[in-house]
Amino acid sequence: MWLASVANIDWPSRTGLTPAAQQAEYRSWLDLARQRRMNAVVVQIRPTADAFWPSTYEPWSQWLTGTQGRDPGYDPLAFLVAEAHARNLEFHAWYNPYRVANHTDLTRLAAGHPARKNPGWTVAYGGKLYYNPGIPAVRAFVQDAMMDAVRRYDIDGVHWDDYFYPYPVSGVPFPDQATFAQYGAGFGDIADWRRNNVNLLVREMGDRIRAAKPWVKFGISPFGIWRNAGTDPLGSRTTGLQSYDAIYADTRRWVKQGWIDYIAPQIYWHIGFATADYGELVRWWSETVAGTDVQLLVGQATYRAGASGQDAAWQDPAELSDHLTVNRGHPRVVGDIHFSAKDVRADRIGAVSRLAADHYSRPALVPVAAGLGGAAPAAPNLTSAVRGSGGVTLTWQRGTTGSTTAYAVHRLPGDGGVDPCDLADARYLLGTVRASGATGTFTDATATASGTYRYLVTALDRLHHESPASNVRVVTGTGTPFSVIVDNASGAFTAGSAWGTSSYSAQRHGADYRYANPQAVSDPAWFRATLPATGSYRVEVWYPADAGYNSATPYLVVTSGGTVSVTVDQRTGGGQWRVLGTYQLAAGERQVVGVSRWTSATGYVIADAVRITRL
Repeated sequence: MWLASVANIDWPSRTGLTPAAQQAEYRSWLDLARQRRMNAVVVQIRPTADAFWPSTYEPWSQWLTGTQGRDPGYDPLAFLVAEAHARNLEFHAWYNPYRVANHTDLTRLAAGHPARKNPGWTVAYGGKLYYNPGIPAVRAFVQDAMMDAVRRYDIDGVHWDDYFYPYPVSGVPFPDQATFAQYGAGFGDIADWRRNNVNLLVREMGDRIRAAKPWVKFGISPFGIWRNAGTDPLGSRTTGLQSYDAIYADTRRWVKQGWIDYIAPQIYWHIGFATADYGELVRWWSETVAGTDVQLLVGQATYRAGASGQDAAWQDPAELSDHLTVNRGHPRVVGDIHFSAKDVRADRIGAVSRLAADHYSRPALVPVAAGLGGAAPAAPNLTSAVRGSGGVTLTWQRGTTGSTTAYAVHRLPGDGGVDPCDLADARYLLGTVRASGATGTFTDATATASGTYRYLVTALDRLHHESPASNVRVVTGTGTPFSVIVDNASGAFTAGSAWGTSSYSAQRHGADYRYANPQAVSDPAWFRATLPATGSYRVEVWYPADAGYNSATPYLVVTSGGTVSVTVDQRTGGGQWRVLGTYQLAAGERQVVGVSRWTSATGYVIADAVRITRL
């Protein structure tokens, strides 16, 4: 999520707070990010040509103390980075390259401010003061000012938002004609020259970051529309403001040239919005990053959800969640950023809670930044897994080779072997922990006393390449876990008249089993069970197998988050318990597992028995 400091939007909440109060506020924001299972924060540290660190180029920010240039009494940026990393959150340093002040009075700036020393670098426009992007010395200076923090602090990313040339004021031209006359040689059009100025800023900054710290990502969050298809056939099917023409941001070129590592367009419109439809823009940006190493995230207008005066679509608690559902149809979307932190916390109309329940129910690893190199470290050695009063505590040793920045902790139910695919299943990821020293530790407070678990740990490098898994440690439950078998012959089984009964196969469970011809109708056979508590359960099925049975039988599992369909080939693997998966199931009596006839494959579908075990 974005944490905005300009005008004290998010943090600090107001100027003049003591260092202790500022720090407590920031920690609470990070705790919120962890609670919502986010894995990065984007924090504004240079909002108005000032600094949240003891910069050698620019004065202390007024948004810390209320007076620009006044020392806040500690190093905020060092604190911000350390606290984020302590929670294993990536820290992206958010800069505004050209904005000097939200007013036009140079005399209100700190006495030693570079803009006061170089008034010719500035231009007033729309009631605000900006550095002039067309002056080469300005471009070099703002890069120097930002690179000061890149070199001195352990940040994970450099982040810019959508402010390059200012958004146009109707009828008021940006006053840089004299600058164009001085520096615009070779450009017949001032708009092309302005775009080139921004292009140079982006390309040069990317080069400097990679030369200094190649692992630091460079990302930009531009206005959501590059150009409309009505203007340019390469553009999106939209009719809104065009950042290429209005603020001279050729965002498509930055992606195609690979000048940046990620792009997070601010797609701040709802699904179906005629001017700029959310789904259309996700499609366009997905196609734009195709064939590049540039990662695509989406800037989400969380501030609109449930807010007064917004369109009716934003009064629907499902709108934000539906955005992420759209994203799932475009695999090049690797994440989202929410504007801003205060709106994530406000959770108006429960929209953030809905989104988190639908899409952030489990921890997630940060996607690998493919274009920045790096390599997976060696696997750690899991030395112990000990059950105690607070859960199961794991300890491990760092691998012998490679650079380890963090660890991922995985827990699988039961004992036995480990399928490598299980480590890619978010249901089995407990969380991540920052690396420190040669050893690591993690306590699984969610482990139940009766559960038997397999634990594994993987190591991650700075760019999130994941090592092979450690050795497995099994922790055996102290009691007998809840388990129930429901056979088709029991009173907890129901099926319609189309389902026949057979005892033909010796692989059956019990005296007989049920069968039906496949058909595109809603006529599932259901296994009903009474579950003692809401929690994680392993669901297994038993069926006799036969070469003439169905190759794609749909099993339905009614989970706490909705019904999940799992396809099983009933031609093979019969006469034994077969695991469908592990699911979060609700307490109480209900239909839990169904066998559907709705399949295009031929051959009987079989309903015989299910086993449900609490983990």
